[in-house]
Order: sequence, then structure tokens, then C-alpha cells
Amino acid sequence: MNQYTTFIFKDYVFDQESKRLDLFYSFDDTLNFKESFVFDFPFSNYDHQVLDQALFNLFIMAGVSYFKAYPVDRILILKKGLTRKEADFFETTYQRGLGEYFYVNGLDPNRPISFNGELEEKPALNYSGDGLMIGLGGGKDSLVVVEALKESGNKIKTWSLGHQELLLPLVNQVGLEHCFVQRTIDPLLIELNSKGALNGHIPISAIFSFVGIIVAILNGYSDVVVGNEASASESNLEYRGVLINHQYSKSIQYEKDFGELLRINFGSRLKYYSFLRPLSELRIGEIFAKNYFDKYKDLFSSCNRSYIHGNNHLYWCGECSKCAFMFLILSPFIDEHKLVSLWKGKNLLKDQTLIATYKELLGISGHKPLDCVGEIREARFAMNLAFEKYPDLKNIYKFDLDPSYDYRNIGPDLMPENIHQFFLDYLSRV
Repeated sequence: MNQYTTFIFKDYVFDQESKRLDLFYSFDDTLNFKESFVFDFPFSNYDHQVLDQALFNLFIMAGVSYFKAYPVDRILILKKGLTRKEADFFETTYQRGLGEYFYVNGLDPNRPISFNGELEEKPALNYSGDGLMIGLGGGKDSLVVVEALKESGNKIKTWSLGHQELLLPLVNQVGLEHCFVQRTIDPLLIELNSKGALNGHIPISAIFSFVGIIVAILNGYSDVVVGNEASASESNLEYRGVLINHQYSKSIQYEKDFGELLRINFGSRLKYYSFLRPLSELRIGEIFAKNYFDKYKDLFSSCNRSYIHGNNHLYWCGECSKCAFMFLILSPFIDEHKLVSLWKGKNLLKDQTLIATYKELLGISGHKPLDCVGEIREARFAMNLAFEKYPDLKNIYKFDLDPSYDYRNIGPDLMPENIHQFFLDYLSRV
């Protein structure tokens, strides 16, 4: 039985001199947490009211990390508050973004998470800015975005959240002005998890998106651009009648909902969108392999184990589903000897210990792994291409192909028209 009744959003405090944002949360005003963000870059002139709204939004979103420890029915916000439309956004994002958490902890994913939307609707704040603030995550997707948009003629900077030591060599290779943000989670949360508090996947990309907006405001930029692909919208499994998507906060639905929240708060000038939304992971892999692999081969990684606390360099573990999927989609486009060098000479497609993982990725058994991996149909298409290099794999992996699937097809997106037109032009050249 849950020992607490109320999760409280107590306060948030931003100190301009130290560039530090502190967020304060509590259960029943007895179990208290503090989370901190440091925006470690020069600030431009900014509107304090606009920034405060963005800080408040992050305050509400980042609370998900603590709320999940003891999921209670009552949520209380002591500072400011939400309109009904804002409350709807956070209810949906918490509910769907915690889908995997509900699944792994055996909780009911239909149980409502209710925010009190008691404030009256208010006019959007006036924001003016210009330029593209591109999120740099360390993997191939954000590198494709950066390299593509370097050619767009727009003012560009990159930014990242955490892992400064890991990302610095990659940032230097990119060669653009970069904004580092450091995040410190309250160590008490980790201690409580070790003692039985509930843990699990959170909508981390949603937190990233709110941080990106703050970075843009502090720089006077207008667009926060990410590299979330079409595949991120596919769910991993169904649980108690609810589709569970590990990547919900990278999905086009989240992108649409977050864009609407920005419009409500700031009007049409401040935007968030993915430059890669129309593309499959396989198509992005092809673009990266043919255009940027040689530039970044020793500096990038999409393996989540690289980003564990205390690690000081990017690497590929060669054991997880993300590594298995990345090896698969790059295999058709990169020579074997060059590709295996990322995994210290190991060919993952020939690794017997990964057969079960590949069968899940291909939809042959189990469910799609709970990781940032592509659609089952594109994994099958990539494996079918890999059969040309490794015909023995046909004896291990048997599946049907979707005859209507073309990994080069372009799907829907939410880019502004000028960026969309540039995207189409870029795609015609790569």
C-alpha cells in the first residue's frame, strides 16, 4: 500500500548569476526532493516573463521522475498553476509517457493522473527570436540534422543535456557554438529506488524538449530542432488494452501536443519540431552512412549504456537491442570491416547471443524491445538487405515482408514551411 497521499510541486527558483534552476518536490510535505539544472553558457537579453513560463513548464514536466516513486492520486501545485488546456497536456504526457513504467511494474495504465487546471485561459506571451537550436544527443540522428541544417543558411547553435565529458569530442567535431546544460537528480531518489520505491522509464525526451525551449529563450533563438524519426511513433506492445510506446515523447503525437502547448504559452514564434520526422530509421541510417559516417565514426554512439552515470567516453556495448538494431540498419550501407570496428571487431549479426534480440526486433517472437529501435517492418526490410551479405542468416530468421513498405517513403511532419522545403531539397541531394 502506498504510504503517501499527495505529490506536491512546491517551488522552483532560478538564479541568474549562478545560472542555476532548482526544482522542489515533496510527498505529503514530509519526503522532500531537489533537482537542479545549470545552464552553462552565455545568456542573451531575454524576457523574464517568457523565461519564467518556460521554467515553470519544466518544473511540472521534470516532476515525473519523483512522482513515479510513489504514484499517488492527488497532485498539488503550490506555485502558479495550470489552465485546463495545460493540465490536459501534462495529464496526457505523464499517462502515455509512463506507459512502459506501468507495464514493468504491473500497474494499471488506465489509472488517471489528474492535474488541477483551475486557472483561466490567458493570452500568449509575446516572444521574438531567430535561429535554430539543435539538440545534440550523441547518436547518428542528431548528427544528420546538424549536418543538413548547416547548409540551410539559418543561424545555428547546438545544445545538450548532461554528459558533457562524453559529448565534448563530438561537439568539437561538429564545430558549432554549443550550449551545455547539466542536470542533477536528487540522490535521495536513487536511494529510495534501492529500498523499493517504484522505478521505470519516464518520458525523458519530454524533459529534453522543455529544457531545449529554455536554452532557446536564453539565446534568443526561435526553433528547437530535434532528430526524432517516423519510427518513434510505433508502439512496442499492448498492455491491458493500452498501446505502450517506449518512445512516446519522441512520437509525432507528442510533438504535436507540445507544439500546441508552446502556441498557447508563447504564440507562433517559439517552435519545436523534428527535422527527421518524415523518415524511417533505415533511411536515416543510409544518409548517415553515405555522408557522415567517416567524419564521426569514432565519436558517436547510440548505445544507452554509454550514458550511464560515471562513464567518461562514448562506446557501443554490443549486447543491447539498440546496438543490435543499429548494426542491422547500417549493415546494408557500410563495409563490414568498417562497421565492426565500432564494436571492437564483433559482427552482431553473427553473434549467437543476439538471436533472441533480433527475433524480437523482427517481430518473430515476443514483443519489440523496450528501447529506441525502429519499426518491425523496417527491421525486416533491413534484414532482407543483410541477407545479400550474409545468406546464412536466412536459415535463422524467417519472416514475411510487407510488400507495400518502402523505407525511402516520406511520411508526415510538423516542420514550418520554410524548413520543410529545405528538407525536401536536402533529401533530393543525399
